[in-house]
Amino acid sequence: MKYVIVIPDGCADEGQDSLGGKTPLQAANLPNMDRIAQLGAVGRADNVPIPLTPASDVATLSLFGYDPLVVYTGRAPLETAAMGIPLGPNDWAIRCNLVHVENECMRDFTAGHITSEDGRPLIETLQAALGDAQLEFHPGVSYRNILVYRPAPGTSAPFSDQTKTQPPHDVPDRPIANHLPQGPGSDLLRSLMERSRTILGDHPVNRKRRDAKQRDATQIWLWGQGRAPSLKPFAEVYGKRGAIISAVDLVRGVGVLLGWQRIDVPGATGYLDTDYAAKGRAAIAALPHYDLVCVHVEAPDEASHEGKADEKVKALERIDRHIVGPLLEALPDYGPYRILVSPDHRTTLRTRAHAYGMVPFAVAGTGVATKGQTSYDEIVGEKSDLIFEKGHDLMNYFLG
Repeated sequence: MKYVIVIPDGCADEGQDSLGGKTPLQAANLPNMDRIAQLGAVGRADNVPIPLTPASDVATLSLFGYDPLVVYTGRAPLETAAMGIPLGPNDWAIRCNLVHVENECMRDFTAGHITSEDGRPLIETLQAALGDAQLEFHPGVSYRNILVYRPAPGTSAPFSDQTKTQPPHDVPDRPIANHLPQGPGSDLLRSLMERSRTILGDHPVNRKRRDAKQRDATQIWLWGQGRAPSLKPFAEVYGKRGAIISAVDLVRGVGVLLGWQRIDVPGATGYLDTDYAAKGRAAIAALPHYDLVCVHVEAPDEASHEGKADEKVKALERIDRHIVGPLLEALPDYGPYRILVSPDHRTTLRTRAHAYGMVPFAVAGTGVATKGQTSYDEIVGEKSDLIFEKGHDLMNYFLG
C-alpha cells in the first residue's frame, strides 16, 4: 500500500467578505481535492491540544501521529534537526527571525521576505559580534535562523519550561512591548534582541535593501526555544518508511526526527512563489521508493499572515492542480493506495495569525468508505461524523 499526505499549511479559515462569504477552500476551484472528498470521506481533527500554542510544530507532530502533549519540547529544536545542527542533552535551540520593526511595532516578521543570500551575512555578522562559547548563530532559509545556547561545563542554561516567548507572525502590525520574552532567561533574550538593532542597523546588506526600497532586517526576534526531543522512529511506531518534501526547516525537521528521508526540491521557497509543479514531480518520483510520501506547502499560511485572501485561493488552486491532481493520477499505478489532504492548523485571514480549532481533512483510497460528500471544505468537515478529538489518532485511521 502506498500512502500520500498533502499539507496545504494553514488553509483552514473563516468566511471572507471579499470572497462572498466563502472560505478560501470554498472559493477556490479544487476539482482534485473535491474528487478525494467524493471518492472517500471528509472529516475534522484537532491537531493543537490546549495549552500548547497553535503552530506548525505542535500541529505537524499531531498530523504525523505523535501526541504533542507527550513529545513536544519546542519549535526551534525541530528546525535545528533539519539543519543538521547537533544538540547535546543540556543545549537549547532558539528560533532567530530576521524581522522589520518600525516605531516599536512588528511591521514584517519576514523582513521583506529577505532572501537567504541577504540573510546569511547578517547572521554571520551577529555571530562575530555576539557569538561565543555558549552562543551560536546559524543561518537558515530566508528570515528563519537558529540560535543555539550551549551551557559551559558544569552549568545549565538559564531557560526553563517557564520561559515564555511569542511568535512574531502572531503580532502583525502590533506594538512589540507586550510580546517580548518573559520568565527565566528572558533578560538574555531581550538583551540580544536589543543589541542586534545596533549591529544590523548600518549593515551593508540593510543599506542595499533600503536603497532598493525593500524592507530591511532591523533586528532579530528570539522565540520557540526548547531542548532536543526524543521521538521513536515512524517505521518503528507505524511500520512504514516515509519521505518528506518541504521548503520549511520546521516541517523537514519533524520528518528527519521521525526517520523520514528529506527530499529537497529546487525552486521550493516556502512562499507564494514556490514551484508547485516541481514538488508534485518530486512526490511522484519518490513513490516507488517509500511507503509514505508527504508534501508540505507553506504558501496558504503565508497568504493568511499577509491578509491576502486572493493569494490564498490561488495557492490552494496551484496545490490542487500541480500536486494533488498528478498524485491522484499516479497512485493507482502502484496498486492499493490512500491519499490524505489536511492542513496542520487554522490560520485565519481576519487575525493574520494561527488559531485553535478543528481542521477539515479529506481521505480516499483503498478501503475508505464513501460518505457521499461533494466537496472538501470547512463546512462539509463540520457536518461530518468522522471526528478525531485527538489529532494524532488520525494517522492510525489513515494507515488502516
